[in-house]
Amino acid sequence: MTSRANLLLSFCVAGFAFLVLTGCTVGPNYKRPVIDVPGGYRGLAPDSGTQTSTSIGDEKWWEVFQDLQLQALIRTALANNYDVRIAAQHVLEAQASLGITRADQFPTITGGASGSNERFAKTSITPAFETSPAQVNLSLFWELDFWGKFRRATQAARATLLATEWGQRAVISSLVSNVATGYFQLLELDLEMEISRRTLDSRKESLRLVEIRQRGGTTSLLDVRQSEQLVYGAAANIPDLERRIEQQENFISILLGHNPAAVTRGRPLTEITVLSSVPPGLPSSLLERRPDIQSVEQQLVAANARIGVAKAAYFPQITLTATAGYQSPALTDLFTGPAGMWAFGAQLAQPIFEGGRIRSGVRLTEAQKQEAVLFYEQTIQQAFREVADSLIAYRKNQEFREQQALLTTSAQDAVRLANVRYQGGVTSYLEVLDSDTRYFDAQLSLAQAKLNERLALVQLYNALGGGWQQ
Repeated sequence: MTSRANLLLSFCVAGFAFLVLTGCTVGPNYKRPVIDVPGGYRGLAPDSGTQTSTSIGDEKWWEVFQDLQLQALIRTALANNYDVRIAAQHVLEAQASLGITRADQFPTITGGASGSNERFAKTSITPAFETSPAQVNLSLFWELDFWGKFRRATQAARATLLATEWGQRAVISSLVSNVATGYFQLLELDLEMEISRRTLDSRKESLRLVEIRQRGGTTSLLDVRQSEQLVYGAAANIPDLERRIEQQENFISILLGHNPAAVTRGRPLTEITVLSSVPPGLPSSLLERRPDIQSVEQQLVAANARIGVAKAAYFPQITLTATAGYQSPALTDLFTGPAGMWAFGAQLAQPIFEGGRIRSGVRLTEAQKQEAVLFYEQTIQQAFREVADSLIAYRKNQEFREQQALLTTSAQDAVRLANVRYQGGVTSYLEVLDSDTRYFDAQLSLAQAKLNERLALVQLYNALGGGWQQ
C-alpha cells in the first residue's frame, strides 16, 4: 500500500507541475484607466503660491481637531459606533469569502471508513453464515485550473476584500467628520444660548428703567410695551434653543453608540482656533488618499478579473480523481492480505452547445467592467469637486466671518448711541427697539459664521481624504 500511496502522491505532484508549467490565465490584466487629473485645485486663494505635496488630508484626525473633549468623543465613537462595527464585520465576511474562493485552486481530499456486520440465514443451498465487510479509503478530486478560472476568481475576491477594507476606512472618515460637525454645531447652539440669556438680562434691565421713566411721566406706556416685546422675544428664543441643544446631544450620543444622553463640552466655540490657510496638496495624491476612490478602484479590479472567469468557460474542464484504501469482507483482515485498492482517473469536458450562455456571460462581465470604469471616473470627478467646493467655502466663510464681526461691533455701538439719544429725549424708543433687534441678530449671525468657518475645515479635511488614518 505504501508504494500505491507514493504513486498517488507522485500523480498529484505531476498534475500540479503540469498545471504550473503549461497553465495560462485568460482574460485581460488590470490597467488603471487614464484619468484627467487637473494640475491644481480650483478654489485656492489667488495668493496661495506654488502647490506643495503637503496636505492636511495626510494628518491624523487628532492633529487637526485638537480640542481634548472632541478627541475623546471621536475615540468613543470609533470604538462603539454601529456603522464602524458593521463595516468591520463586512471585512471579516470578505476575508472568509476570499478563503472559500481560493480553496477552489487546490485538490479536495476526503477520507472515509465503513463497516457492517451481517448474518444470513441458512437456506437449502447455503449454510448460515456471518460477514463483516469493511472499507477505508482516501479520495482526491481536483479540477485543474489550466485556464486560470479559479485564479481570476481569487483575484476578484481579493480585490473585493481590499474594496471592503477601503470602504471601512471611508466609514471611519465619515464618522470622524460627523462627530466633529455635530460637536461644533452643539457648541454653536451653546453660544447662541449664552447670547440669548445675556440679551434677555440686558432687556429686562432696560424694561425696568423704562417702567421707572413711565411711572415718572417722562415716557409713555407705548415705550413700556415696546420694551416688553424685546424681553419676550429674547425669552421665547431660549426654549427653542434648549430643544435644539438636547436633540443635538441625542444625535451625537447615537454617533457614539450610546443611548440619548447629555454630552460633555470642552472649550467654547470661540476658543477653538482655525488655520488661516489649509494646504490641500497635489490633486494626483487624492487618488491614493481618498478611501472611496480606492474602494471603487478595487471594485473595478474585481470586475476586470471576472471577465477571465467568464472566458474560461469557453475551454475544457480537466478533472483528476483518485481513490486509494483497503477493502475486506472481514474487519479482522482489513489491513492484512491483499486488501489494498486504488483507482485513478481523469476527465475532460468541453462545452459544445450551450445556446450562447457563455458568450452572454462574457458580455455581461465586460459591460459590468465598463460600468465600473465609469463609476470610478465619476467618483474621481466628484472628489475633485468636493475639494474645490470645500476650499472656496473655507476661504469665503473666513471672509464672511470677518465682515460679520465688524457688523456686530457696529450694531453694538448703535445700541449704545440709541440708548443715549433716547435717555436724552432726542429720539423715540422705536430707535432703541430697532437697534437692539439688529444687534441681537448680528450676534447670532456671527455665531453662525464662526460655526460655518469650522464646519468648512471639517468638510475640507474629509474631502481631502483625511480622518481614517490611525
